[in-house]
Amino acid sequence: MSLRGRESQSHPYGSSVGQLIDQFATLPGIGRKSAERLAHYILSIPEPEARQLADAINAVKQSVRPCSVCYNLTEQEVCTICSDSRRDKKLVCVVESPRDVVSLEATSSFQGVYHVLQGRISPLEGIGPENLTINALIRRVKQDGVTEMIMATNPTLEGDGTALYISNLLEHENVEITRLARGIASGSVLEFANKEMLSDALQGRQRF
Repeated sequence: MSLRGRESQSHPYGSSVGQLIDQFATLPGIGRKSAERLAHYILSIPEPEARQLADAINAVKQSVRPCSVCYNLTEQEVCTICSDSRRDKKLVCVVESPRDVVSLEATSSFQGVYHVLQGRISPLEGIGPENLTINALIRRVKQDGVTEMIMATNPTLEGDGTALYISNLLEHENVEITRLARGIASGSVLEFANKEMLSDALQGRQRF
């Protein structure tokens, strides 16, 4: 029997509680102690509340899916952003995950549409271009007459590599490829900026 199985079976409250703790412990950022606290919370609330939580989890797994156009998460075939006639369909912001869309939308500064890659190229993790929605993005650029594509992948080695790979695929297309500005954040102090931030700030400097 695996360690996880032994932990579940040996829990003083029974194996079902042990299994619940095991499942909570698989969540991002949740350690064993936090998983135990969550399990005890579930045990302490009335059964109707526990069922509402279970029903909510089941509902999102049943109803939420990738948008057929941009691959953001939605309960419809096409998400509300893609179906919004006020959005500029020729301006596409490329991001790694649906969470990035939420972050950018919170700024209320972008009036284009998005394309969610569902990850980034990472050979060490076995993730190649074929595992992402890059082919669908290339089709959108060609079919929809996209004039500008903003590369908003994360400023990491894998994120920058993914952006470079996509830009190379589109080098012969009539589309302007830009990226999010990087550098010193407003309200920060130069003394505490790392060299990568300072380098990006110098390279991306603007006219005063």
